[in-house]
Amino acid sequence: MKLILKHLKNYKALLLLNVISVFGFALVELGIPTVIAVMIDKGVVTGDKGYLFRMGGIIAIISVLGAGGTILLGYCCARISTLVTRDIRLEAFKKVQSLSHAEMNQLGVSSLITRTNNDAYQIMMFLNTILKMALLTPVMIISSYILIIQTSLSLSFIVLATVPLVVGGVIIAAKISSPISEKQQMSLDSINRIFRENLTGIRVIRSCNNNEYETSRFDTENKFFMKQSKKLFCLMSTTEPIFFLLMNMAAIAIYYVSAKMIDANTIQVGRVVAFMDYLFHAMLSVMLFCMVFMMYPRANVSAKRIMEVLNMESSIQNSPQVIEENKKESSIVFDDVTFAYPDGEEAVLKHISFEAKKGETVAFIGSTGSGKSTLINLIPRFYDVNAGAILINGVNIKEYDIEILRNKIGFVSQKATLFRGTIEENIRFGKEDATMEEIIHAAKVAQAYDFIMEKPEGFKEMIVEGATNLSGGQKQRLSIARALVRKPEIYIYDDSFSALDFKTDATLRRQLKKEVKDSIMLIVAQRVSTIMDATQIIVLDEGKVVGKGTHKELLQSCPIYYQIAASQLSEEEMQHE
Repeated sequence: MKLILKHLKNYKALLLLNVISVFGFALVELGIPTVIAVMIDKGVVTGDKGYLFRMGGIIAIISVLGAGGTILLGYCCARISTLVTRDIRLEAFKKVQSLSHAEMNQLGVSSLITRTNNDAYQIMMFLNTILKMALLTPVMIISSYILIIQTSLSLSFIVLATVPLVVGGVIIAAKISSPISEKQQMSLDSINRIFRENLTGIRVIRSCNNNEYETSRFDTENKFFMKQSKKLFCLMSTTEPIFFLLMNMAAIAIYYVSAKMIDANTIQVGRVVAFMDYLFHAMLSVMLFCMVFMMYPRANVSAKRIMEVLNMESSIQNSPQVIEENKKESSIVFDDVTFAYPDGEEAVLKHISFEAKKGETVAFIGSTGSGKSTLINLIPRFYDVNAGAILINGVNIKEYDIEILRNKIGFVSQKATLFRGTIEENIRFGKEDATMEEIIHAAKVAQAYDFIMEKPEGFKEMIVEGATNLSGGQKQRLSIARALVRKPEIYIYDDSFSALDFKTDATLRRQLKKEVKDSIMLIVAQRVSTIMDATQIIVLDEGKVVGKGTHKELLQSCPIYYQIAASQLSEEEMQHE
């Protein structure tokens, strides 16, 4: 409820309208039976037609007012619940954006999607119901019982006797449903995870002929979710008939007692008719109020899951302060850096030290798992180092405001990621205010201009979800163009040329050399040919620096580098100057 109340405070005017509309609805439901009771006792019994017509007019007025109140109630409930849910989703999305990769890995992408969508939807449904019932039913219950007692004190005891039974049943049902709801939501996380893995890995699944295995895996989790859902539905469908049974038993008892009272001339027929209407509204309101409590456990589980995200502290703490940089010479310094992943036992990087200056190209090479990608992921603070320090322009990166730090960097990840939209929009993603001239220039440097112009719509060509209408090389070149348009101080390429043919790779590197001469360029590569011209090549092995120097120097001094080069190049190519 804290999560809901936090956002409800933003819509006080709508809440006030909601309260007013509740009383309008109550006016109809309880006012009409009261008027009808008077009509029977004073108009029907005496045969006074004029009185009946006057009372009929009052009923018409009450009906119009009540209809207006009911419409307003529905509008306010829908409006508030959707607005609050929108705010909760937005807050959760913003929080996820601020979390480090460590926290996102801890929660899981599929679970985050479920929490933002399905859990927020559960809260919306609960809030929509509670805005109607939590305000309306207390008003109806209190008003109904006051009228019941005023109509007949002796009959009111029969109604009061059923209330403890209804409330007790609700408490039992709520305790049973809470753990079931929790299992259901966790199962939905698993369903989303399996479905997401299948959509992204469909080519691998088909190539390995594992369709049946994946179907079986999904079916197992889907059946578990079905069982939990069935338990909840059975619980809900069982309680409702029991409530109606109690209400009908109370009605039978009241009919029996009131019949004797009419015979004894101690109550009028009109009052009995009104009493039965009050009874219906009182019992129905109790039941609806209890249904809110039955919905609460499920909404509470969803709220807790969202609050877990909102309360999670990022391991990457921002430091928004004004700092003085060394403007004379741009540089990146790794000073004895050691790093281990939060869920890892052993350090992935151990005592890494090097320096890169303005105009230099520093390349990283090594076997798979040597720590190359991990190393460059530390620079934009996707993770923080465990020991040592990384300095940019003489300042520890932990002292930078994260936004300022990342504005200094043009990062092209190992997996080229593009978004649904036009080619122009994807390149402009790197710099929101980029001109068309800047976009075209970046595309030309990235060797993407020619294939873009071959598209029917050119830069306006739509990229579909997952960029499946582009080849791997095209996606990489657009990702490189997106980084180039930023014109940052530091360019980071994480094996970003792997899908390019050798000719395009060579042309791109020549153009990049001219473009980034006033910046620092860091390249992670598997191809020796891509990094042969680098100012400095750093060879990594099992998280340690085992070689450092130019291509020619490393051939002489680093056996691991020589082995990598010999496996890819001819003897003549290895001696390239």
